[in-house]
Amino acid sequence: MQTPTAAPWLDFAWPELGVTEVPGPGSSDRVRAYFATTGHPEITSDDVAWCAAFVGACLERAGVRCTRSLQARSYLAFGVSIDEAVAGCVAIFSRGANTSEGHVAFVVGATADALLVLGGNQSHSVSVTTIPRARLLGLRWPLQAADRGRKEHPISTDATLDAAFEFALQHVLSMEGGYTDDPYDPGGATNLGITITDFAAFHGVPVSDGADLKAMVAALTPMDVAPIYRRLYWQPCHAPELPDPLALFHFDTAVNHGLGAAARMLQGALDVDADGEIGPLTFAAVAACEIAQTIDVYAQIRRDRYRALPAFWRFGRGWLARVDATSAVAQSLSKPTLQHNKPRSPSMTSSVTQPAELQPPKIPVTPGDAKWWGQSVTIWGTIVTTLATVLPIVGPLIGINISADIVHELGDSVIHAAQAIGGVIGIVMTIYGRTHAMQPLVRRDFLIKV
Repeated sequence: MQTPTAAPWLDFAWPELGVTEVPGPGSSDRVRAYFATTGHPEITSDDVAWCAAFVGACLERAGVRCTRSLQARSYLAFGVSIDEAVAGCVAIFSRGANTSEGHVAFVVGATADALLVLGGNQSHSVSVTTIPRARLLGLRWPLQAADRGRKEHPISTDATLDAAFEFALQHVLSMEGGYTDDPYDPGGATNLGITITDFAAFHGVPVSDGADLKAMVAALTPMDVAPIYRRLYWQPCHAPELPDPLALFHFDTAVNHGLGAAARMLQGALDVDADGEIGPLTFAAVAACEIAQTIDVYAQIRRDRYRALPAFWRFGRGWLARVDATSAVAQSLSKPTLQHNKPRSPSMTSSVTQPAELQPPKIPVTPGDAKWWGQSVTIWGTIVTTLATVLPIVGPLIGINISADIVHELGDSVIHAAQAIGGVIGIVMTIYGRTHAMQPLVRRDFLIKV
């Protein structure tokens, strides 16, 4: 391949030359900044190997996304592989017999037997040193060239869509758990839901060096997997184009069943031709459907599919629990506060159990906003109801008596009619007052003159 000669990340690497770690419990501000720039602000000790943090920080500062991993060998799956060393390329070296350890740095020169590299944590500092070619594991060019020629789904920069993705991703991560390598799981080595195949596909490398890739997968963090989920699942499954509740459920299905199977299940729930290609007909069906009902049907289709899988005896209980949990969260998003066929709500949050848009808005109250209880239709409605229906019964017990003369004069039917009418009026006033109440009540003192 023809490798570009410009390496802007070196412009950020050379000024760091001479930065030295602090021995003992202390730490260098510059080294801590490397960790923070690559997504690890929690690292505050120079005792943690920081060669990958240095390389990553220089790349990030030049506008190139790094692996966001502190493992040197994570760069074996970065960018594109090149055959010959050129200035600025990333070189990955072995370090001892342990295949999980290594060293990473930028190439700045070469001899027949060694490479001259600029890197961090070289003799505890940022320095230039030579490393024998015999230790070289790979050379990578740290541009997004690995993605050229690959069909991409454009990543939206819309904050609303990003918030929806973060919300859905948090749910998926809560369902997936940590690292596993179950022999009964066809996905093989998996961490945070990302399989070794996903990891290799995202970085554009073949699944060949199994041991190294497994180690890289085992070291994944939520920050590492977010771009993988976005590119391999969120965008291709068309979640950004679906209403919030259906987007979350469909995204989780795509992660767990694959893109094609998820598309066919969605189409089955919408009762359209299940060809596995989500297009205008599917979107038209989505726009016309009742979201909550569609999710119920979708969930049942998914349960039936699980039950048909050979490994259901081993994973079935967890699979069905995942469907129930995902359906519950999706249904919570389809409450009246969200209009199911409208664009995505910007108030999506990272809370899975109680989304913010389902909470009633808090109306700030100032002293001037409060009203006297005597102005409350609700309270007067309650008073009228009490006088009309309760007082004739309870009155005699407290000394208030409707005499027989009055009853005789008005007639029992008139009394009953008055009670009924008064009760109805009181109830209507109570309901009206309750539904239209906008202000809290305050006590107001007053004086009765006799």
